[in-house]
Amino acid sequence: MSMTIVLGVPGAGKSTVLSALKGKQGCALVNYGDLMFEIASKKKYVEHRDGLRKLPPATQKKVQAEAGDALAKMEGNVVLDTHCSIATPKGYLPGLPFSLLGKLQVTQLVLITAPIKDIVARRSADKTRARDAESEESLRQHHDVNVALLAVYAAFCGAPAKIIVNSQGNAEETKRALLSLFD
Repeated sequence: MSMTIVLGVPGAGKSTVLSALKGKQGCALVNYGDLMFEIASKKKYVEHRDGLRKLPPATQKKVQAEAGDALAKMEGNVVLDTHCSIATPKGYLPGLPFSLLGKLQVTQLVLITAPIKDIVARRSADKTRARDAESEESLRQHHDVNVALLAVYAAFCGAPAKIIVNSQGNAEETKRALLSLFD
């Protein structure tokens, strides 16, 4: 198995950019949040996906570990859609703890980011999610934590790290930048 991990804060446009890979031969797209929600809902920890980030850190770690075990068993070229960090009431929780990364054969890490104003606009327009309101300053801090964690994850895995900016109105250009990593 080889794995490319695509990361970003909610509203950066990961799902939109990753849609460029749908149907690409030999690429299995996996959403880590969906996998974690499946595990957590079976255990009756949460009723909706947005409840994951409000679980106690110890419970989040247990769910992450189970999701990591499931990911490690996957075969082929996997593209994992996830978050670099999760903003919890107690602080930022790493989205990819070393215990998880150590189980995976990571070949590339990609951080999809966007100007803060674009993220705020995307979040307010998305009525499908129950996201907490975050100030621009809080989003900047979250972005800074993500950039720092991206470097740490890359050093731990020995995999290259790429940052791609997904500015409003440039989704096609951003998709091409992502696709170029698979050529």
